[in-house]
Amino acid sequence: MANPNAPNDLLHHVWLPYTQMQTARQPLQAVSTQGSLIRLADGRELIDGIASWWTACHGYNHPHIQSALRDQLEKMPHVMFGGLVHEPALRLAERLAAKAPGDLNHVFFVDSGSVAVEVAMKMAVQYWLNKGHSRPKMVSFRYGYHGDTMACMSVCDPDESMHALFKDYLPKQILAELPTDPASEQAFDALLAREKHQIAAVLIEPLVQGAGGMKFHAPEVLRRVAEACRRHGLLLIADEIFVGFGRTGTLFACEQAGVTPDILCLGKGLTGGALSLAATLARPYVYEAFLSDDPTRALMHGPTFMANPLACAAANASLDLFEGEPRLEQVARIEAQLKDGLAPCADIRGVLDVRVKGAIGVVQCESLGDAAALREKFAEQGFWIRPFGDIVYLTPAFTISEAQLAALMGAISSTLPGWLSRS
Repeated sequence: MANPNAPNDLLHHVWLPYTQMQTARQPLQAVSTQGSLIRLADGRELIDGIASWWTACHGYNHPHIQSALRDQLEKMPHVMFGGLVHEPALRLAERLAAKAPGDLNHVFFVDSGSVAVEVAMKMAVQYWLNKGHSRPKMVSFRYGYHGDTMACMSVCDPDESMHALFKDYLPKQILAELPTDPASEQAFDALLAREKHQIAAVLIEPLVQGAGGMKFHAPEVLRRVAEACRRHGLLLIADEIFVGFGRTGTLFACEQAGVTPDILCLGKGLTGGALSLAATLARPYVYEAFLSDDPTRALMHGPTFMANPLACAAANASLDLFEGEPRLEQVARIEAQLKDGLAPCADIRGVLDVRVKGAIGVVQCESLGDAAALREKFAEQGFWIRPFGDIVYLTPAFTISEAQLAALMGAISSTLPGWLSRS
């Protein structure tokens, strides 16, 4: 039953994500977007600090993406990808293969980030089955988060994610600590040596663990994980749904460690936030393990809207912008501004840590109390900031103005002292 104080026209039929509908607050109704602004039905404008769950990297309504969508809409908004292909998908696959690290040359399109990870896990398990081995387990890391579908839930940290309710229903995977020091590196290596005959792949979010708390690790940590996988003959899956497409300062986070994973998952910023599209990329030897005269060795997966032409057109336009506009330079500017602008938060009582990586700024607190109420408080001031757990964070569009970013950081530094003193 929805909150009786909420208007029926907003909440009577809608089931909101990550929300207890019994006590749900009235949601804000967006009517339009532009750049880094969200316009509401009541006439207010909010400066968006999180780029709609990290997707709108070029800002909202970029004219080049809008134009590509209009052109494709006139030609063909959708056609099935089973037995048919189309130019936007063929061109996008070629471009992704060229831009991805190393020889990640084979692109399987899906329609969301969670499904991209599901497909990656499915690829890894079947890779070994096709080679005559049964290896049903995945290794993932504490504070990891990889999506809300069933297999993805099984590789999230059960103690830190919202999926703990399903712990007795999900497949049992192997949870590891990131090898951040000699002791944990030795423990991780021993784990892989002991369990390698049942492990299909190791799954990691490179450099930043996003929804698990915006936890950072150094490129050397990713390199250690990759080297351990090679040493023990295991596949490495890099989940770059969040960190891909410039968010950490390079087009792909794996570049900073000089690592080419066996399988790479992409999403979120792939279309610049215009439409849902994701992709799972594989290296040649992974792809070739599925080639056979036996049809049962094929990858039997096919989302209905995979490689949707409209979404592929948006993604191609987004890649045009990465090639033609100074996105990575903008990320470097945002990183420097975040470091300066969020630094004063370190002196606020109740703040544990302030950290910045690329276009990601995080203020970690002892406790935020009611994060939804804090979100409302920011909205009342004209800002769309969505705290969760013990963090307040910013992941703005790369095109955000210096003034808009300064205003977002000012709202955080001015609001937290009073908020934390009462939490």
